[in-house]
Amino acid sequence: MSTGLLMLAMFVMVYTMLAKWLSSTVLTAPILFLGFGYALAGTGLMPVGETEALLHVVAEVALILLLFLDAAQTDVTALRRHHVWPLRMLVIGLPLAVLFGTLAAWPILPGLPLAAVALVAAILAPTDAALGQAVIGNPKVPKRERQALTVESGLNDGLALPLVLLFASLSAEAMDGAATDWLAFGLKQVLLGPLVGAAAGWIGGSVFLTAKDKGMTTETMEGIGTISLAGGAYLAAGEIGGNGFIAAFVAGLAFGNVVLGRCRFIYEFTDNEGQMLAWGAFFLIGLALVPQAVMHLELWMLAIILPSMFLVRPLAIWLSLIGTDAPARTRLFFGWFGPRGLATALFALLVVPQIDPELGEPLLMLAVNAVWISALLHGVSAVPGARWYGALRHHGKADKTGKPGKNGGTPVPGGRA
Repeated sequence: MSTGLLMLAMFVMVYTMLAKWLSSTVLTAPILFLGFGYALAGTGLMPVGETEALLHVVAEVALILLLFLDAAQTDVTALRRHHVWPLRMLVIGLPLAVLFGTLAAWPILPGLPLAAVALVAAILAPTDAALGQAVIGNPKVPKRERQALTVESGLNDGLALPLVLLFASLSAEAMDGAATDWLAFGLKQVLLGPLVGAAAGWIGGSVFLTAKDKGMTTETMEGIGTISLAGGAYLAAGEIGGNGFIAAFVAGLAFGNVVLGRCRFIYEFTDNEGQMLAWGAFFLIGLALVPQAVMHLELWMLAIILPSMFLVRPLAIWLSLIGTDAPARTRLFFGWFGPRGLATALFALLVVPQIDPELGEPLLMLAVNAVWISALLHGVSAVPGARWYGALRHHGKADKTGKPGKNGGTPVPGGRA
């Protein structure tokens, strides 16, 4: 055990020393930490049997912090002006992704009830803010696109959770037949969560500014308090039946809008803690779940996972943005960069105890395989994809202004690159 922890500590230290260089390569943090966990799993240096419960806690806390932090750094004023893209992707794109995913998986899973197939699609629908950092944090991608992906990845897992729980209950035949109960449950999840989050973020931000102005706190304590605020919003929403993940994200939006960058150290402190937890979650997934998932990887799983990434989400996002000012390249970019990560693994871990083991274990293996495959495919394409899209957007803007592009050529009529 101690040898394994020592190796992990050394690995983290080496990664941090090379982080800037690695950020320009295809080797993202999720790929490296998943891979290192997978490598240690076969050595016997780290106990694997008891890590699943720890993984559940670490992944949940990491997701809460990352959602809060990404939201807190979102320019709310700019978002108000340009809210159409993320709103369309959430309100239209997410339901379409679940619908298309169900239709795509149904022929592959003929022996399962429709609710179980829909459960598979719902677990694979949400995207991951942690896995998307290589794109969201890349300055080559224009700010509007980065904010749209941030808001979408921040809210879609919270919006998908009620669907996951509903389909899990239906799959386990635990539903009592009262559809109004489920309607009330869903409404509480998506309405009470934002209300709690908005209140927590606004009150928390106001208190932080007052304490800062009066010299009653320190930067380090502000960072610790911010982590508590994110966790408190999540827990408070759960206490009254709201969605904790949505509450954490909305709390971050409200908090960032109140402090308006006056507490810069808070973001740096929380970002460091959130990144460490995300690394830990991916390491534990690689250690505890990936080896078993790889052993159980079958063709039917690939027949669900790959179309989910290459067809289901791109089509859903493309259709959701029809009628907006998003050009074709933007729709393709948004459609591809929807990585599956902590939410997919966490949702699978949440529902496995509630459903039949004959369905639960294959579902968990499917979800974990989707996570590592997504981490690999989206990871290796993040940096080149961001550069490609950034260059296209820059060239397109130059064309629209009537100025020559980088190659000095004649502007393309109509502003199309």
